[in-house]
Amino acid sequence: MSGVISTGNHPKALWPGVKAWFGRTYDEWDVKYTDLFSMDTSSQNYEELVEATGFGLAPVKNQGTSTTYDSETQGTINRFVHVAYSLGYIVTREEFDDDLYEMVSKRRAPAIAFSMRQTKEIVAANVYNRAFSSSYTYGDGVSLINSSHPNVSGNQSNVLAVAADFSESSLEDMTIQMMNATNSRGLNIPIRPTCLIGPTSLVYEFERVLKSRLQPDTANNAINALAAKGIVPKTSINPYLTDTDAWFMRGNVPNGMTGFDRVKGGALTQDTDFDTDNLKAKDYQRYSFGVGDFRDIWGTPGA
Repeated sequence: MSGVISTGNHPKALWPGVKAWFGRTYDEWDVKYTDLFSMDTSSQNYEELVEATGFGLAPVKNQGTSTTYDSETQGTINRFVHVAYSLGYIVTREEFDDDLYEMVSKRRAPAIAFSMRQTKEIVAANVYNRAFSSSYTYGDGVSLINSSHPNVSGNQSNVLAVAADFSESSLEDMTIQMMNATNSRGLNIPIRPTCLIGPTSLVYEFERVLKSRLQPDTANNAINALAAKGIVPKTSINPYLTDTDAWFMRGNVPNGMTGFDRVKGGALTQDTDFDTDNLKAKDYQRYSFGVGDFRDIWGTPGA
């Protein structure tokens, strides 16, 4: 719905008697994309996260023999190309002068901020929404969540071995897989869960499984091991996730799920057109979201 805002766009604003104007902005969710990604800043056109393979296990050195010398190599390269997003509005001089309700014009800035914020949340969440799609691949040539991430030690997985809806047992299985993860040379690395992520449809299941003192949905008089050990320190319900069954777990892996702010924006810039006297206002932001080390994110599309 593009175009210049004139006196015809809000004819009621030219007459007294309007009690209130509604529909532009509402209460907002807490920021969600910071649970999905570790944010950083950028001063370049793009940023790259590059894998180094490290070394393998040390072999036995027999008496009098030479030490075995290993080598390392460059692995996966993930490039983050920043994308610009901008939104604004134009009002005629007459609309600005004749509008009887100052609140109508004053609320345009929060409305732009609301739209820009929603845009960023959706762009970030789409990395997760497309996590299982072969149409969206990364530096290693496969999707974000995949059972066959190629490595020098063989293919590695960050997807739940058996696709399952969220439950106590499936969550336990995922955390165990994370504990058994290895680096590109096949050496064990201690990945700890940091945040359980899911759509709004799972908000109550997350609570039942993680907050109950005893095992949920069973008559067994057994403790809830997940809750007792505090395996999952944080949960994040994200309304921008579109699959009602898919759920994810972030780990403590550095340079994993990463976002870069090239231009943060958040403040309207304004100008007036000399010929028409139209008033312009806009916000401009530039950012990118992606992944470096795939081991930072684990997931399942559900059953």
